[in-house]
Amino acid sequence: MNSYTDFASLYDELMNDFDYEAWADYVERIYDKYDIKPKDILEMACGTGNLSFELAKRRYNLVCFDLSEDMLSKAYKKLGKYKNVKLLELNMIDFNINKSFDSVISICDSINYLTNKDELFQCFKNVYKHLKDGGMFIFDVNSFYKLKHIIGNNTFVEDREDIFYTWQNYYDEEENICEFYLTFFKDDGNGRYNRFDEDHMERAYTIDEIIKLLKKAGFSKVEFFNAFTFDNPLETDERINFVAVK
Repeated sequence: MNSYTDFASLYDELMNDFDYEAWADYVERIYDKYDIKPKDILEMACGTGNLSFELAKRRYNLVCFDLSEDMLSKAYKKLGKYKNVKLLELNMIDFNINKSFDSVISICDSINYLTNKDELFQCFKNVYKHLKDGGMFIFDVNSFYKLKHIIGNNTFVEDREDIFYTWQNYYDEEENICEFYLTFFKDDGNGRYNRFDEDHMERAYTIDEIIKLLKKAGFSKVEFFNAFTFDNPLETDERINFVAVK
């Protein structure tokens, strides 16, 4: 997988429909619901630091990591002024930080990028190891339904003011892996368009598969919701949020 190299320069523009302030509000609503008052938070796969920025303003102590140096460069421009934030270049599978946290967070379906169950289990074990007793793991996934039936074997095209891109997808029924093939054309400001391509893969996990792996990793309490709510998810809901307590 191309680890968000060229894509890093466009990421924020393409994700401008995501309300990260509302996402931070939802995280805090989860903390309130479970009566947890975290100070130290670890954010996995922080990307360009959009959620990190919202949490940093709320005075949490943050350690944020991502696998992409280019994404972290963008994050640093937003977060460099905050003394309560530390950025690291690590991956979700074998990260090792000499610190325990009150909470670990991962958003924007980063968990789906772990397409091997053993790798996902290793990630969950590492999260468990880095949490304090009573600590909370919050993450979301693209639902099985969304990856199979909405993204699936479909093609999407978008034409914006200075970006044109196509998004072709292939869904592997046996492995439950969705491959994304994205081609971007970016206006260079002089009437010419530069092309670059990105290949990504996400695995569709059922709720039961995720719960089983979380409990195997040691989590004592696991709940799940239709994202941004505390409602039980419907079969056709597209984003599922998980809460796991150590």
